[in-house]
Amino acid sequence: MTRGQVKRRLAFAWWQFFALALAPLLVFGWAFGGSVARVPLLVMPVFLAGLASMFFSLPRFSAYKRALIATEKALNSAEEPAAWIELARVRRVSMLFACLPAWVAALSVFVGLEGVPQILLAIASVVILYLYRVPRQLG
Repeated sequence: MTRGQVKRRLAFAWWQFFALALAPLLVFGWAFGGSVARVPLLVMPVFLAGLASMFFSLPRFSAYKRALIATEKALNSAEEPAAWIELARVRRVSMLFACLPAWVAALSVFVGLEGVPQILLAIASVVILYLYRVPRQLG
């Protein structure tokens, strides 16, 4: 597999995680958004939990940066295929953690969180996911 093919697959995987992060919020908002807030007392704690979930991705981002550096060092060597595989593995786990704020926003539909905080949590996930795009300089 060529380097260009690997980068296209990684780009496609990024778009898949983008959809995976936002789809639950869109579906739950559409299906259950008009219902009455079931537990309005939990609105603020759920929003704060969504904000706190952003910090779970910090250690994963460090691992991703190390994998990027290792991949860059392995370019044009025998270790290059293994480095790309490791980068994809680390990136996949990291992007799962990046989806957490949007998933908390999706679950917050059931407690009655308003639309603006849900959008802020979704945007937080998108911004964190954006950090996991493979840089053009790599390869």
